[in-house]
Amino acid sequence: MNHDSDLRLRLRGLPREMAPPERAWEAIASRLGEVPRDSPATDAVPVRRARRLPMALAAAASVVLAVAFVALRPAPPAEPPLLVQQAELIDGEYREALAALPAAEVPAELQPALAELDASAAAILAAIRSEPSADFLLGHLQRTYARRLELTFQAALG
Repeated sequence: MNHDSDLRLRLRGLPREMAPPERAWEAIASRLGEVPRDSPATDAVPVRRARRLPMALAAAASVVLAVAFVALRPAPPAEPPLLVQQAELIDGEYREALAALPAAEVPAELQPALAELDASAAAILAAIRSEPSADFLLGHLQRTYARRLELTFQAALG
């Protein structure tokens, strides 16, 4: 017989329920000071449970109220990540520089390139906003805006 089956046989031989002697409950109750020595020990258990129930309900209610308070409180506006702030600053500077260039008719052969650069810049900005840890995108945005300004300046000089 292996060790597990021997242990199982011994466990099956143990009595199913064991209750401590009556005097043990009386001794415990007298030490706690909750039940007088002359009252039966069986009366002490429901009294203790009855005292715990309101405290448990009060604790549960306070947890529910705390969770509700946190969940319903408006969240403070989150500040965008630093990379997003830098990208938006570059975007603002680009728009100012573009507005400062003299207005000129853009030659037809440059219009598709300018449109492609504008679409690329918008896609890079969207990528930075969705993945603000991608630092390399900031360099791509700067180069795209620099190329766009350069072509616009060439078109203005005509």
